[in-house]
Amino acid sequence: MTRQKEIRRLLNMSPARMIEQAGTKFVVCPDIDELHQHFARSIAAEIKTNNTKGKSTKLILPVGPVGQYPMLAEIVNGERISLKQCWFFMMDEHCDDNGIVLPPDHPLSFRHTFDEQFASRVQRSLMLPAKQLIFPDHLNVQTLKDRIEAVGGIDTTYGGIGIHGHVAYNEPEPNVRDSDPRLVYLNDFTRTINAIRAEIGGNLECYPRKGVTLGMRQILGAKRIRLYCRNGIALDWANTVLRLALFGAPGDDYPVTYIRDHQDYLIVTDEDTARSPTFVV
Repeated sequence: MTRQKEIRRLLNMSPARMIEQAGTKFVVCPDIDELHQHFARSIAAEIKTNNTKGKSTKLILPVGPVGQYPMLAEIVNGERISLKQCWFFMMDEHCDDNGIVLPPDHPLSFRHTFDEQFASRVQRSLMLPAKQLIFPDHLNVQTLKDRIEAVGGIDTTYGGIGIHGHVAYNEPEPNVRDSDPRLVYLNDFTRTINAIRAEIGGNLECYPRKGVTLGMRQILGAKRIRLYCRNGIALDWANTVLRLALFGAPGDDYPVTYIRDHQDYLIVTDEDTARSPTFVV
């Protein structure tokens, strides 16, 4: 079956059929707010459990979605959850044309967004040490694989899914499943939807063309994978990739499809993203 035929078949699946077929690997929340709550509560619960056991918590985290982070900060502060034993490896970061990461005051800097939405909101006495919050950049990208191995590997990869199936900035490319941290070129599909969503007026010319990212090897190497797939805006851009993530044939053309070989993964969405589009072409 070609990918086109497969997508047509998947887009005709009702949400009820998707839930039935995916079973425990799939959760549909009523709306985007509930999805963000699920995301925040999942992270908080994992950290609390490990703190109780005296264990560190080692996570891969995204900037996108971001709606969970103010909620997570509120939970951390309200329940006095210490992040001191956490290691947060952030998925990716934008770069300029020379491959240098954007400065943290740039509006398209993922570090800027994370600081604004989470780090600045967490009480200082609870926040993890700066050395344990690691964003990929042009200086450390070659050492990230070893740093993850040095802390004993990742407990859970949390993330979103891009329009072309990227997880972190692992765009479709040959042998992407075996990729490690690296400098990447963002494809035109990613740059277009991001320029639409980023409140920059659809400025394709100035949207970053490069990024640094953790590899799929690190994403898939976690003990657990939890992905949150949502439109988040009025456009139904994520309905197709959601179905491919759940049921599509694994392939380099949509890297997220490789998660289904993992023993412990979950995809969470909202009712809007789970519905079939108005037209199946």
